[in-house]
Amino acid sequence: MVTVNNLFDNKNIKIVAEKGNVKVLEYERDLSVARETAIAEYFAAEMNIRKRQVAIELKNDAYIVSAGAMQWTTGNVTISSNVKGVGDFLGKAIAGKVTKESAIKPKYQGSGHLILEPTYKHILLEDVGAWNGMVIEDGMFLACEDTVQQKVVSRTTLSSAALGGEGLFNLSLSGHGIAVLESKCPREELVMLELENDEVKIDGSFAVAWSNSLQFTVEKSTKSLIGSAVSGEGFVNVYRGTGKILMAPL
Repeated sequence: MVTVNNLFDNKNIKIVAEKGNVKVLEYERDLSVARETAIAEYFAAEMNIRKRQVAIELKNDAYIVSAGAMQWTTGNVTISSNVKGVGDFLGKAIAGKVTKESAIKPKYQGSGHLILEPTYKHILLEDVGAWNGMVIEDGMFLACEDTVQQKVVSRTTLSSAALGGEGLFNLSLSGHGIAVLESKCPREELVMLELENDEVKIDGSFAVAWSNSLQFTVEKSTKSLIGSAVSGEGFVNVYRGTGKILMAPL
């Protein structure tokens, strides 16, 4: 039996988000600093630039984690490569290349604690089932329950790849379970849009996640090229259908 002290009960560490058996820890201040960097670290903390860490309590279940993200584990936790053969390895290597995610994501299963490496990015905990399939921006994936299926999806049109600024391929998550995502923006600043047989036009690649059910295209902001030039918007990303969009302010 392993008892974890001075982590969850540390006065300098707060649990800022929790979903299921996943907790997001945030360090109020970085106490491991040198004298010459103390001032910069102090003002960084004041501007919400803080270390954050994901703690997962495994209860005879399993999580898929981005390669190299594990910091330590306790208890009866085993690690597997989550690769089923040569063909599966090649497919995952290609998928990792086009989505900028780690090609091989290890699976941790059993009972105990799984603690991930600290990061200065913000952590989002998403219920994949509530999205009915979600597409995420490149580089956002950190971990997910093994009940969540991962696959690479491509743009429906070449225009969306060439002009949308979102890339040709993205990682799609489906099924049921929790997904742990890294975001440049905090949850408090992200805007959630819910569409019901409607459309949203976004000038730029501000969408960080959207429902897989939405059709994504890139179109002129107005019906004519002259109108687009006058409005100063040019081309915009258009999402149509029924689903959700998680959008960053910048």
